[in-house]
Amino acid sequence: MDDRRAKLERLRAGGIDPFPHEFDGVTPVSRVHEEHSGLADGEETDAAYRVAGRLAARRGHGGAAFLDLVDRSGRIQVHARKDVLGDEPFEVLTSLDLGDLVGVDGTAFRSRRGELTLRATSWTLLAKSLLAPPEKFHGLEDTETRYRRRELDLIANAESRELFMLRSRVVSAIRRRLDDRGFLEVETPVLQPLYGGALAEPFVTHFNSLDRDFYLRIATELYLKRLIVGGLERVYEIGKDFRNEGLSHKHNPEFTMLEWYEAYADYEDIATRLEELVSYVAAEVEYEGEVDFSTPWRRLTLRDAILDRAGVDVLAHRDVGGLVAAAQDNDITLDPTSTWAKLVDELLSKHVEPALVDPTFILDYPKEMSPFAKDHRSEPGMVERFECFAGGMEFANAFSELNDPDEQRARFEQQRADLAAGDAETQPYDEDYVRALEHGMPPAGGIGVGIDRLVMILSGRRSIREVVLFPAMRD
Repeated sequence: MDDRRAKLERLRAGGIDPFPHEFDGVTPVSRVHEEHSGLADGEETDAAYRVAGRLAARRGHGGAAFLDLVDRSGRIQVHARKDVLGDEPFEVLTSLDLGDLVGVDGTAFRSRRGELTLRATSWTLLAKSLLAPPEKFHGLEDTETRYRRRELDLIANAESRELFMLRSRVVSAIRRRLDDRGFLEVETPVLQPLYGGALAEPFVTHFNSLDRDFYLRIATELYLKRLIVGGLERVYEIGKDFRNEGLSHKHNPEFTMLEWYEAYADYEDIATRLEELVSYVAAEVEYEGEVDFSTPWRRLTLRDAILDRAGVDVLAHRDVGGLVAAAQDNDITLDPTSTWAKLVDELLSKHVEPALVDPTFILDYPKEMSPFAKDHRSEPGMVERFECFAGGMEFANAFSELNDPDEQRARFEQQRADLAAGDAETQPYDEDYVRALEHGMPPAGGIGVGIDRLVMILSGRRSIREVVLFPAMRD
């Protein structure tokens, strides 16, 4: 670092601004490659370009040198010659450190060895790097450092840059598809006076001006459904939710969710729309992994899925004792102090979920597991809900939405009783939401899709920390 700072001072003393204000007219490196993909070895052009990037390699001697510049889109070789640039500019350029940001003007040609190259006609220092790049651009492999210092990961690893560009394309494709289908993108509060829309423990903060606690939202659901009441009919939001829960390979306390709600639809309509959306996104990002997104996707009931994988008929044992005993008969140990709904969810997550590689809908859940879903039209005690799984994990959850205000009030009362009994992950009573329903909400279907998990599936990653730029980390 001392040597780099000494160079910084020499540059300033020589009249070179090491941190200029701008460098207009830059062409992405990838476009230069695209426009000259058919250039023969040794062939020259008069096509002039201005490129900019980080200095990743340098080689040469005497009056000529080759330098590699890396930008977001790729890498390009630069040929610098003293007789073209002049003695001092050439000497300064070839004495720069790896990691320095440089802009180059030059003309394109194909070297005799077949590498597309820019013959530099001028150059500009854009930022002096005072710290050496990780591993001298040979790749940053330490996992902890990659997650904690994502900027270094992105500098060193082209694969990481490509992953997060993929993530951006996934989100853009989702927006395009929903916009084209008549959905309105909306924004609802992140700071909420009452959390809701999921069974999770919230993060709590204090609003000084109002002298009361607020919550970081755990879901956007209740606000979005109030917009359905208001007549917007098709709405979606892509944004951050926050749940005060543990870390795992598929859980980060701050995560990105897509939720959409559609008037006059039910959960079967939402399932079809999800199939179409994800298949479209997979095609748009040119997915080539092991998951088969072709439609229609497989459909199983929750009862049949657990019975097939764990040997337990959960609907034949609607009490904790009976379910624990039935599981024990199949060499599965369940906690007898837990709730029945949580035990069913445990059977699903441990025995069914890991086996679901290709997209699969698990349909029709017990009412105890779904405080916002509409009663099943033909199965007593059940609701019209599905979860969708792929790559061995759940990534979407959908309902035919409950729109009867009296039934919703009764479900809130049950959640209130569960909270009094010690269950911290319950839905608090939201009177504003019930009042909204009393104005009348049309039949509707709604869904939450985990963007992070969808990107995991589309990129073949096994940890959510891989696909979140700055994941939560332990000290």
